[in-house]
Amino acid sequence: MQAYFKVALRPLTEKSSNNKQHKESTGRLMGVFVISKRDNGQYKFSFDTRRAKTIFTSISCKRKQDCEMMIVGMRENIARLTYTKNRRPSGKLFFRISSGGFVLATSRNFNTEFSMKKAMDEVLKYVPKGEIIDFSENDFVFPELEEEEVEL
Repeated sequence: MQAYFKVALRPLTEKSSNNKQHKESTGRLMGVFVISKRDNGQYKFSFDTRRAKTIFTSISCKRKQDCEMMIVGMRENIARLTYTKNRRPSGKLFFRISSGGFVLATSRNFNTEFSMKKAMDEVLKYVPKGEIIDFSENDFVFPELEEEEVEL
């Protein structure tokens, strides 16, 4: 499956090559699954890059456990999933990830074939290592700021 997604590679300078190896070896997240709740009460997950750019979003699930099971299934079987390239009427490109004809997720829109292939390569490379972050509860992640009075 990986041979299908060929990407034209440009040579990296020695400095940037070392930077890339350093980032991956230090354990910095290269991709993360984010579970959240839709307005209709159903759950979904997205796979986001370390720069907080969403690559794909899953179908809706009735239970959070269904999302977690889909994520585990994708991690373990990423090379066996089917990737279907599509084009919207506006000309934007996107891909769908499916298993046995059942669509699991749809990617964001891409302007070029190259950027879409690059995203597909990231999916193949980083999904098996992706951690899960759960934002489905209504708990506010950041604490309230305390107001201070400042005299001028």
